[in-house]
Order: sequence, then C-alpha cells, then structure tokens
Amino acid sequence: MNIREIRTRVVRWKGKTVSIAPHFCTNPMDLLPLSTASMSTFTFHYWLIVEIFTDDGHVGIGNAALAPQVSKQVIDLYLKPILIGADPWDTELLWQHMYRKTMAFGRKGIVMAAISAVDIALWDILGKSAKQPVYRLLGGRTKTRIPVYASRLYSDELNKLAEEARGYKDAGYKAMKLRFGWGPADGAAGVQRNVELVRTVRETVGSEIDVMADAYMGWTLDYAKRMLPLLEPFQLRWLEEPVIPDDIHGYAELKSYGRIPIAGGEHEFTQYGFRDLLAARAVDYIQFDTNRVGGITQARKITALAESHSIPVVPHAGQMHNYHVVMANLNSPIAEYFPVVDVEVGNELFWYIFDGEPKAKDGFIDLDDNIPGLGLTINEKNLAENFEVIE
Repeated sequence: MNIREIRTRVVRWKGKTVSIAPHFCTNPMDLLPLSTASMSTFTFHYWLIVEIFTDDGHVGIGNAALAPQVSKQVIDLYLKPILIGADPWDTELLWQHMYRKTMAFGRKGIVMAAISAVDIALWDILGKSAKQPVYRLLGGRTKTRIPVYASRLYSDELNKLAEEARGYKDAGYKAMKLRFGWGPADGAAGVQRNVELVRTVRETVGSEIDVMADAYMGWTLDYAKRMLPLLEPFQLRWLEEPVIPDDIHGYAELKSYGRIPIAGGEHEFTQYGFRDLLAARAVDYIQFDTNRVGGITQARKITALAESHSIPVVPHAGQMHNYHVVMANLNSPIAEYFPVVDVEVGNELFWYIFDGEPKAKDGFIDLDDNIPGLGLTINEKNLAENFEVIE
C-alpha cells in the first residue's frame, strides 16, 4: 500500500454566526489597548481538511484548525513531496521526515499543525487498512465509556450562566468548565466579576460536580497569584492556562503553591515541549491537542511520558483524534466535549464539517468497535451549502 494523492481544502463558515460579547473570554490580547473585541483573534471559522488517498482505495482524513490557510500551504509545498509514493504504515519514519525537513522554520505552531493533520490522516488509513478502530492500534480499550465534561460556559449574565450550568447537570454531566471574562486590565472590579462567575456555577451545580475554569492565556503571573486565594474555596478541579504558554516558570510557581491544580499544554508542541513542562513541575494536568501537538504519533509518546510522571492527560477539545487517544490510555481519565451550539468561537465547527463525532449521553461518549479508522466522514453536502471551500 502506497500513498497516491493528497488533497487539502480550507473551508470557511459562511452561515449564521453568534456575535461575541465583551468579556466573553479572557485571552492574551486583553493586555493591549485595542478598540476591537480581542477574542475575535481567537475564533476558528476556517478549518483545514486533509485527505490522503492510497493506491488500494483507502482514504485517510485529518484536520487542523490553527491558521488553516497557511497550514495548507505547508502541506502542499513541503510535506506532500515527502509523502507521495510512501507506505503509510511507516508513520514514525514519515513523521521524522516531515519534522526534520521543516526544522529550520517549523518545530512548533503552524508547521506542527500541518504535520499533525497529515499524521492523523495516516493513522486513519492504518485503522481502515487493518479493519480496526484507531484506539485498538494504540492499545485498545481502557474504559467501557469515556467520561466527558461539558466545555462552554463563556462569561455571561449570571442568571444565564446558571441556567446553562444547570442544563449540563440535568443532562448527566459530572464535570463542566467555565471561562473567565476579566483580566489584569480590568482591575479589582474585574477580579470580583471573575469570582462571581465561579461562585455562580459552583452554587448552581453543588459540590458533587467537578468545575474547572479557563483563563485562556489571558492573565499575568501577578494577576493569577491574586486570583488563586479567591478561587480556592470553590474547589476547582483545575485552573487552565492561567498565563501565556511560554511562561513555564510562571506555571511552575502557581503549581508550587498547591492551592488549585494547574492545567496547560493546549498551545505546547511535541514531546520536547512537554518534557520541559514536566521537568519544571509546571502542570498538574496535560492538555495537548492531537491536531496541534504533532498528531497521534506524538500524542502517544507524550501520554507515556506524562504517565511516567503521574500527570493525567486530558486533551484539549473533544473530536475523534483526541477520543481515540483517551480511550487507549488509562492515564486519561476524562475528555473535553464541546456541546452542539450555533457557531460562535468555532470550537463547535467540527460538528458542521464531519459526520461520525459521538454525542454525549449522561456525561459519557463511546467509540464503536466495529468502525475502522477514526470513524469520521466529511459532510460534503453541508460544505457545499454552508462553507466557502478553498482548494
């Protein structure tokens, strides 16, 4: 079996989009004096779809959401020549070839997102070729079902936030994550608004539901240190991305206080990045995203590395490329789940592009033993009706 062709498409959502209100979610742009909504920088209304075709009729599907227009160019110009004619079973060799060929300008960010999309498609081919779901190739089931946490609860009016949280509890979720809306530029008043968000969710769902909170890189170390003692009474399962990804020392300092577990890694790349996080004792939870970190080839190495340090892995985002990794790893106790909603930030766009994504029931999702590969197909009808497609 050899790779015959590679097709890359960028799809842009052109349907209805929910407007993002001020203080919707903290982010790294909040520190800058900008007139436009800072969160608009971090919306994902474009997506990259990668299809790899083999000479015996298999088609592997991969994807990436980080800078998809540029990631597409990386694949078309630099990675495709490596892959045409290659055996897709040589995943390690192909990954190393892509990584090393782009070393001078890659290693992280956009290039690693491109490599991730290709690698995910290769693993999809392997599963289809072997007539097995990908998680079987990674070690098989470690769970009868995957517990998932509802991940939304953006900063909103407190009564609406409470209503949304109550809805997740009533639907059977045993965990949920909210977003902070205020950061250092908002002063002491913003500190109190953040506390009110957490208090509202905790009082709504009670003490037997796990609550997590995400600052999405929007705080400084100083601000996070102010927030920790105020948040401690609410028993958060973790505080996510409290500082920018490059501030590993800041992560380590916050973790050292032992007040609230610290989670991060959504914007970290490859086993080398996570080696450094673990060596610095910087996180209590690792949150790589398989379609950023280097694909499944890297995800399986990072999960093993994390397990050797007794640090749980809870990948960023749901989506099948992450669910298969979670299913195959005992050290991944839970997975993130983006509920189906109208398009806003873009996390939910996956539902509109692909068919096969499992829907949560009573706070769990499951993967079908009888569907080979990742289990996804492309919803071509929806692409034609609701997306601009760029080839």
